[in-house]
Amino acid sequence: MRVILADDHDLVRESLKAYIERLAPDIAIAAGRDMQEALALIEQNPPADVIVLDLNMPGMNGLEGLRRACAMRPQTPVVIMSGNNDPSVVRQTLSQGAKGFFPKTMNGRVLVNALRLVVAGETFIPSALLGDGGEGGSRDSGNGPAFTRREHEVLGHLLRGRSNKEIALSLGIEEVTIKLHVRGVCRKLGARNRTEAVAIAHQRGINAPLA
Repeated sequence: MRVILADDHDLVRESLKAYIERLAPDIAIAAGRDMQEALALIEQNPPADVIVLDLNMPGMNGLEGLRRACAMRPQTPVVIMSGNNDPSVVRQTLSQGAKGFFPKTMNGRVLVNALRLVVAGETFIPSALLGDGGEGGSRDSGNGPAFTRREHEVLGHLLRGRSNKEIALSLGIEEVTIKLHVRGVCRKLGARNRTEAVAIAHQRGINAPLA
């Protein structure tokens, strides 16, 4: 997987690059310090699999940089990364074409999973940032943690004993993406595996009807 990562803070950019590449050797990161460098990297061939842009770096001009990146590579998902986690800001980035929003406080392993989900065609927004249950937001059963919309759907299938392959066919997405969502459900429930996740969900009375 090839990732373009642009951030004007040298320590943040280089630390993320080193950490991600060490954690996931299949990910190669081309890093830039501003929008001008990001645009130069975006023009290169072969195109990147995903583009991550810092919201407030030089040259972004609000969300103009996001719109330019989306226009240059319409088939490549673009994600915004920011320390400003205001839900209104998140919604605005999505409305302008972003396929995800990465808070700078994200755990490294979560960030790697988020990159894989975006490349697989999903939209990634941490559930805590959009609590209205909208597209890409979270759903709270009332008895447990808030799940993303897709995690909520996957949990519904898990509660019915369906395999990853069956869930993938039902939702029309890749099986590897289902595995990532199952991992997210397990993490939020504090479960070690899918069997334990189902048991915990039953114990807590969590109900996740199929969409």
